Amino acid sequence: MKSMRTILMRKGHQIYTIDPEATVLEALQKMADKNVGALLVVKDGQVKGIISERDCARKLDIKGRCAKDTPVKDIMTTHVLFLDISNTAEEAMAIMINKRIRHLPVYEDKKLVGIISIGDVVKAIIEDQKFTIEQLENYIMGTY
Repeated sequence: MKSMRTILMRKGHQIYTIDPEATVLEALQKMADKNVGALLVVKDGQVKGIISERDCARKLDIKGRCAKDTPVKDIMTTHVLFLDISNTAEEAMAIMINKRIRHLPVYEDKKLVGIISIGDVVKAIIEDQKFTIEQLENYIMGTY
């Protein structure tokens, strides 16, 4: 089972953030520029929320708001769940499925060290399963 530490070692610890006073248009532009689906909303070094493409679609367009006039703080998700660096990919997947979320910040000793997406978790789980299958095939074939 891969831990968040292992996933972040491969993926990297890059964290993209935005200020709560920035406009949603700025957030969307940054997500597009960085090719990510969410940004952590940070003020004075503290995570205040998270804004995702889903937030923008559901809380802007549908409600008739304008991205260039709406501050991030008005549509961000304020209840941010997180993982510890020691959590496994399976634990992350369970949280993401049960809470219907796609991004989770990762902490180590109360310090933000990265963010993982559902894609990162799925990739880690598939790699683990592929390794297990290969080992079982080798065992069955007697090439172990």
